[in-house]
Amino acid sequence: MEVVTRPGSDTGDGLASSFATSYAGVLAFMAVANEGNFARAGDRLGIGRSAVSRNVQRLEVQLNARLFHRTTRSISLTSEGELFFARCQPGVMHIAQAFEEMRDLREGRPRGRLRVSSAASFGRKVVAPLLAGFQEAHPEIELELLLDDARPEFIADRIDISFQNGRMEDSQVVAKQLVPMRMVTCASPAYASEHGLPRSLDELAQHRCVHLRLPSGRLSEWEFKVDGRTHRMLPPARSTFNDDDLVLQAALGGQGLAQLPAFQLCEAMQSGDLVTCLAEHEPDDRGHYICYLSRRQLPSRVRVFIDHMTQRIRARHRQSMALTSGLDPIEDSVRQAA
Repeated sequence: MEVVTRPGSDTGDGLASSFATSYAGVLAFMAVANEGNFARAGDRLGIGRSAVSRNVQRLEVQLNARLFHRTTRSISLTSEGELFFARCQPGVMHIAQAFEEMRDLREGRPRGRLRVSSAASFGRKVVAPLLAGFQEAHPEIELELLLDDARPEFIADRIDISFQNGRMEDSQVVAKQLVPMRMVTCASPAYASEHGLPRSLDELAQHRCVHLRLPSGRLSEWEFKVDGRTHRMLPPARSTFNDDDLVLQAALGGQGLAQLPAFQLCEAMQSGDLVTCLAEHEPDDRGHYICYLSRRQLPSRVRVFIDHMTQRIRARHRQSMALTSGLDPIEDSVRQAA
């Protein structure tokens, strides 16, 4: 294919080079016109005085017009310079305002809209209770929390931040572990009193269990750590639900054993409404994560949200660990069930 160019027109690198030279020259010209001095214009632009002078000279050559009257003591606009300044000022002001707004989003007071997603139970029990304090500290940030157990599509769903549980395998997102994710096997004291609690994984086959069906349609396998390796199994189920809060309610109601994340069980464990077993086999390779697309050029509203939630979720985890540390061994579970 033949490319035909008109006389005097630029294409490809020539056009880009011409535009870059013009843009740098216009910025230098506007800075000098506003400051009345090449040195102060350089300070404003963050470049040297000589660079400002060269950019203005190149612009004058491009325009074939003299823009400044220069003497050793003063500098002033020519009539052509006044006309060019009047024509350029609105556009340059809009560009400068756009740059300032983008800089403000990253460095200024946090403001704007945050769209956050979370697995449903973690969002209800952990994330949502912390939002009021965050918004009180940052009143110019508008928050939207979406609860969904399916992994989000950051770009398609316009998600800024996502809370995710389990194991992170998506290398396209930044995943910062907030706290480890303990998977706790538990039952009500009434169930433990009537049926006992398993002391080994083999004994699970003798118990009634409550299962969780995942959004994919699969049953959530129970996981245990055996000799340093992950062991998965599906013990016999009496009931199955597609909502983990319903699984929790079934366990509290004495319908059987359940395996759930510790954050869901903390209050029930503290009150004695649930007892635990098989603590020595708890898996230790899962986590609760806060996820986002890039470490670079994060708006200030995203940075402060990540910092706020990280600090408070970790503090909550330390507190719950201190309160429940004596409830994990099976001996304590049996004692509470008696």
